[in-house]
This record gives sequence, structure tokens and C-alpha cells, in this order.
Amino acid sequence: MVSVPPLVTLHVWRVPRRSVGRAFARMAADPRRLRRLPGVRFGKLLGTGTGTSFGPGDADLTRYAAVVSWDSGSGGDLGGVGSAWESIATSAARVDLRPLTSRGRWSGTAPFGEPSGGPRAGRRETSPGDGPVLALTRARLRPAKALTFWRAVPPVARELAAAPGLLARFGVGEAPVGWQGTVSVWRDATDLTRFAYRQPEHRAVIARTAATRWYAEDLFARFTVLGINGDRAVLGWREGER
Repeated sequence: MVSVPPLVTLHVWRVPRRSVGRAFARMAADPRRLRRLPGVRFGKLLGTGTGTSFGPGDADLTRYAAVVSWDSGSGGDLGGVGSAWESIATSAARVDLRPLTSRGRWSGTAPFGEPSGGPRAGRRETSPGDGPVLALTRARLRPAKALTFWRAVPPVARELAAAPGLLARFGVGEAPVGWQGTVSVWRDATDLTRFAYRQPEHRAVIARTAATRWYAEDLFARFTVLGINGDRAVLGWREGER
């Protein structure tokens, strides 16, 4: 069994349009630097989108993110990588996380271990009222299946936007085309489970996934939110939510 990291951090930066070129340079230079930081078990730099279509037109060129698994619960310091992003960002946020469940692979690895008894424990959750949870999905599309996937996504995205208990959401990806993912933050595990398994459009897409074989590789993980620091608006936080 792959061990569960004691800490996972999500870092998100908003950059002004005049600095998009510098952000592209950082995206090219920093992935290797990120993975070499002391205590980093797994790290990915990601572009982001609104999460409404997952196609090239959904990209948000002014927001970038990093997902990092750490060997120690005292990790989280991005060092020079973080400083470089902060130098061009107008706002930023950091979310500290503890893995609850995870199944699938990301670049051939299990970056969040196999918490809660392994990859089959996808529906095991905390109790209602235990606090916010974050869901992370990530997939590498099969090129021949991309068009059917993009056509299937909009109804799910509309359901997600209106889902009770949703606090924030945005799309993530390692490239504008073919590398798709979502980050969503929920009031508690009950709200997330209700959307994941009871909303009809989402259930229909889940049912089609195995038969259609959209993904060459995919991962689905859920986390307890330990804390959020910085500007929550960068996460796409809903107005009026705390």
C-alpha cells in the first residue's frame, strides 16, 4: 500500500494580464524546481480554467496553481518557487489538506497514497458537519475521445455551479487540451456526496465513463480542508460564503 502524505497543499496565484508572459516562463522553468524542493513527495504546476467547458476556450491565463504532497506535516514552504510566483501575483491563496480518499494515478503514481483503506473506499466520508472538504479530479483524455467528452461536460458543469454546499470551484490542467481536472470546495462531505452520486447529469457521465473509455489515466481524490490562507476569491469563492 502506498503511504498517505501527512500534508497536501494547494497554492493558487492570480497574475495581471501584463505578467502572463512571465507566468508562462515560470510554468516552463518551475516544475522541476518544485519537485526538487526539500520534503516534496509529488508536485505539479497547473494552468486553470473556469471549469465550465474544459476545452481550450475555458483557460484562464491569469490564474495558476500548484498541488504538492509533502513528507512532513510541517511542509508547505515553496521556497524560491513560491517567491517567484508571489513576485508576479496580485493575489494568492494556500489551502492545507489531509487526504481522505484517493483512487487512480497521476503520471503513473499515487500522489496521495491510498487513504481510507485503498482505492475502493471512494464513498467513505467524514460525518456531516465535520467541516469543508475539497475534491480534486484529474484525467488525461484519449485524443480520439476528447470531442465526446467535451460535449458531455457542460450539463455537469451547470449542475455543479448550482449545487447546494459548493463553496468554490475551478478547472485545472497540465495543458490546455487533453489534460483535464477540477478543484471544488464543499461545505461538508455530505454536500459533496450528494452531488457526486445523486445529481442525474453527473451520475450519467459516471455511467458513461467506463463504456466510452474517455481517459487514458485518471485520478479522483477527496481531502479534509485543514485551513485556507490568503485571498479566497482566487479560488472562485462564492460571494456570501465564509
